[in-house]
Amino acid sequence: MFKFLRRLIGAIIVLAVIIVAGGFAWVRVVSHARVYEATEAPYRDVALVLGAGLTPDGTPSTYLSGRLDEAVTLYNAGLVSVILVSGDNRTTSYSEPDAMAGYLVEKGIPREDVIADYAGLDTYDSCYRARDIFGVTSVTVIGQSYHIARAVTTCQMLGLDTVGVGNEQPHATSTWRWGIVRELGSNVKLIADLIQRREATIMGSQETSVTDALARHGR
Repeated sequence: MFKFLRRLIGAIIVLAVIIVAGGFAWVRVVSHARVYEATEAPYRDVALVLGAGLTPDGTPSTYLSGRLDEAVTLYNAGLVSVILVSGDNRTTSYSEPDAMAGYLVEKGIPREDVIADYAGLDTYDSCYRARDIFGVTSVTVIGQSYHIARAVTTCQMLGLDTVGVGNEQPHATSTWRWGIVRELGSNVKLIADLIQRREATIMGSQETSVTDALARHGR
């Protein structure tokens, strides 16, 4: 009995390693040649900035401000026409999208070119809603560099013409290292979400705010 249990546990461990390694490899294959520096990215209609938390005073976290700075670079270089900020709005006193929009406007981005998605609860939801709620077809998704391969893969597999820009700051921190480890499990979850054809957690009516903004740019 003990020998059987030992073999069973060993088999489970081996299977888990195969699944995790396979997910890692698959994400890298799908996102290959689709990740750029902001100044070198090809044009896409929309920059999709994924939420990354707020500080206690309600301003973007260090990670989030880094992502927003990448969006500013893309916009000012004419590499995107509209910025879609997607994040959590869990309570009336916690709104990532409003904080993100405010940050971008302070950086000189016209308010009419900043669109807020208040139900981007995770990367999958943000990509899904960008497609089905906001009508996005062409996107540069922005996250931290340890996360950007999965973000690109998510949007690409959901049918968006996707490239990605990964922010590198701050790099050598325990949060960054934990993020790298967490991605291994998140890759597997992404595969499960795609197989199950999961909808975004919160759906709703289609919005024309992105397409209207693009029309003002002649897109």
